[in-house]
Amino acid sequence: MKLNAVILTIVLALLGLMSSVYVVAEGHTAIVLNLGRVTRTDIEPGLHFKWPLVETVRVFDRRLQVIPADPERYLTSERKDVSVDFFAVGMIQDVRAFYRATGGDEEMAVKTLSPIITDSLRNEINSRTLSQVVSGNRSQVIGPQLDTINKGAANIGMRIVDLRIKQVDLPTDSDVIKQVYRRMSAQRQQVASRLRAEGEEQAQGIRAKADRDSAVIMAEAERDAQKLRGEGDAEAARIYGVAANKDAAFYAFQRSLDAYRETFKDGNAVIVLDRNDPFLQYLRSDK
Repeated sequence: MKLNAVILTIVLALLGLMSSVYVVAEGHTAIVLNLGRVTRTDIEPGLHFKWPLVETVRVFDRRLQVIPADPERYLTSERKDVSVDFFAVGMIQDVRAFYRATGGDEEMAVKTLSPIITDSLRNEINSRTLSQVVSGNRSQVIGPQLDTINKGAANIGMRIVDLRIKQVDLPTDSDVIKQVYRRMSAQRQQVASRLRAEGEEQAQGIRAKADRDSAVIMAEAERDAQKLRGEGDAEAARIYGVAANKDAAFYAFQRSLDAYRETFKDGNAVIVLDRNDPFLQYLRSDK
């Protein structure tokens, strides 16, 4: 019996020791609740002790976390409708206030922060034009609102260190996107018309230059051809003269044959000449 009592005592002591020890990981913090009432907060990472049964521990992640948000629709200063997709980066700064405001529920913290962030962004976007929101420096849109957002976030023990706009879209059910598409189409048509005009101007210049070059080439070719024909005629005349000087009778006979051939080549030529005409001298038969 005494042995059993000793064993039971040891087991109870071990259970009591195990239930009184807790560990806080690096990057985390904890609070200790005594029968539901906060007694100790901001407990550092490491091994700690608590009273078993009467005290409980809640551990929270104190590192930076991404706080998601659904895209929201805003109106710009010229009453243009835009959809803004964003997210926040924040952390727990005051764990006591965080627990009291949310009961340690992170989803409740996100729901509490979302309207604070969206309202702050609304004030900033409402004061800017669509061009400034879409193509401007987005940090200028976000920066002035961080202080305002953190004043509201402090009520739940949170601090927002950064706010990022992921995307700015024109809602598909809005006339703005149609106007933007029409403006983009008009701009592209203007660019296309300008390029076509420049291309036509260049083409006309190229065609004009080609026509000038062609005229010059043809004139030079005709000049060279006439020169060559003149040289050829002169050379032919020289050759004929040399041939005539060597044998005048044969030269006259050859020229007459050429004349006959040219005159009667179609077989239907009719000429009327005197029978003693010199042209017929080589056609007569002397008996």
